[in-house]
Amino acid sequence: MKPKNSKRLDSIKAAHQSEKSSYSTRMEDYLEVISELVELKGYATTLDISRYMNVSAPSVTKMLQRLEENKLLEYEKYHGINLTEKGTRIAIEIRQNHGILLEFFEILGVNHETANKDAEGIEHHLNPKTIKQLRKFITFLKSNPKVIESFKSP
Repeated sequence: MKPKNSKRLDSIKAAHQSEKSSYSTRMEDYLEVISELVELKGYATTLDISRYMNVSAPSVTKMLQRLEENKLLEYEKYHGINLTEKGTRIAIEIRQNHGILLEFFEILGVNHETANKDAEGIEHHLNPKTIKQLRKFITFLKSNPKVIESFKSP
């Protein structure tokens, strides 16, 4: 006899078995930071990444090597870090997910700082189909401002 909450347990198990990609959340965070730095400054250094990720320089070097092994970036010690096409694609996808989630949370009335932190926490874990539906829902809400106003009203 299955326990009463077995559906919930089954769904937890399925979520942990079906990773949307073979890349870890941490790897995606690095790609996102590198992409942001390159956009902001034109380049990314190990020291910059270390500061933004709040990790040691040797940890950054180790992750850069791992990202290079996965063909997500090209890294030459003391010369620079360049995302490959594949790395850039993943970074863009994560940034888009973040933007969609941020906009959705702000529509819900969540303040920007909290919305940003929450988006950062879940941007890696949503199925692309869920993100697509959220994007469609946001578009619907924006084309119906009265719905947003009535939702935000006390």
